[in-house]
Amino acid sequence: MLLRHICSAAMLASSLALIAPAGAVAEPIKNIVLVHGAWVDGSGWKPIYDILMKRGFRVSMVQEPETSFQDDVAAAKRVLDMQDGRAILVGHSYGGSIVTEAGVHPKAAGLVYVAAHAPDVGEDEGELGKKMPSALAKTEGAIKTTPDGYTYLNPELFPKLFAPDLPREQAEFAARSQVLAKAEVFSTPLTAAAWKTKPTWGIVAGNDQIINPDLERFYYERAKAPFIVVEGASHSVYESHPERVADVIEEAARKVGEKTN
Repeated sequence: MLLRHICSAAMLASSLALIAPAGAVAEPIKNIVLVHGAWVDGSGWKPIYDILMKRGFRVSMVQEPETSFQDDVAAAKRVLDMQDGRAILVGHSYGGSIVTEAGVHPKAAGLVYVAAHAPDVGEDEGELGKKMPSALAKTEGAIKTTPDGYTYLNPELFPKLFAPDLPREQAEFAARSQVLAKAEVFSTPLTAAAWKTKPTWGIVAGNDQIINPDLERFYYERAKAPFIVVEGASHSVYESHPERVADVIEEAARKVGEKTN
């Protein structure tokens, strides 16, 4: 008799599971991997990290060396390997090129571009930037190069070009703590374009002086990615408007979760 009741309960539970609506079990992707851009490091993601952690996500930052494009892609893939499940891969600026290449990784469930480049296979961000020049490209002496081929943004111009909407002290600290980027990282053609096969979202920084906002729009429209425009935001939109950026990342995690659960 007891066995019969146990079997009946099991059958009932199974039946309820079959008729439960599919959306009832959908959960957002919980892992977020953040990839910084050139001349900065992962510490700039701190405002986004704090918000997403409070919302229940597990957040990891990639600290790419900026020594070569291949090294930087390998650094992103290394962190993806460490995830305990699928992740939303987020790239800022040059980090967009990195996530475009690294995003073919099986644990990359979706992509978010934050004021970022998103080249196609065979393209590089340097050439694309020449087609829609930014304020940076038009500013003589803004980019400096060391004798051994590493680039950095003139510290005197950094606050005006990279982070005009951040507190002056914060922008100056970022200017003096730059990670120098090997010049070739900007001219290495991509061999993969994950936005062609992975769900993708974008954020345009409306007052971006480093990447022309029209180029950002071009990238996202080409990828058929929903995107928002943060009016008045600088290239440092992830620090100056962290709630807006975190909202898009959370939306991506939720939408991808709905499709995969």
